[in-house]
Amino acid sequence: MINKKIKKLSPSIDEWLKEAKTDPAALQEGMFLVHNGVVRQTPKAKVRQGIDDGSMVTGMEFAYDAAKVDTAIEETYMMDGIFYVRVWLNEGQLEVGDDIMYVLIGGDIRPHVVDALQFLVEKIKSECVTEIEQK
Repeated sequence: MINKKIKKLSPSIDEWLKEAKTDPAALQEGMFLVHNGVVRQTPKAKVRQGIDDGSMVTGMEFAYDAAKVDTAIEETYMMDGIFYVRVWLNEGQLEVGDDIMYVLIGGDIRPHVVDALQFLVEKIKSECVTEIEQK
């Protein structure tokens, strides 16, 4: 069920990185990656499946299951070389250009961090959120 809450204010990635670098695990980290998902005008079906019905997205209703997100974060921490994970998800009625999510991953080496970011974003998108595009 979609929560009709008003969208949230986006976090400061500069602040997130400052906090991450003061975390006790920071001494083991050699890389941070950030993902910023944004509501786009092009429908998901066109981008992912090549289906073009001529429509454009005008907004999105977005909700998430916090317990599932927490589980996905725990699973990410179990991956090789991952020492820092932070996730922010918006909610409610979003407009084109609004932030949907931010994900920050800190780890030892690039392959581990890239794999963890890919894993966590995919897990969130496929198992934890509800996105209803409005056209």
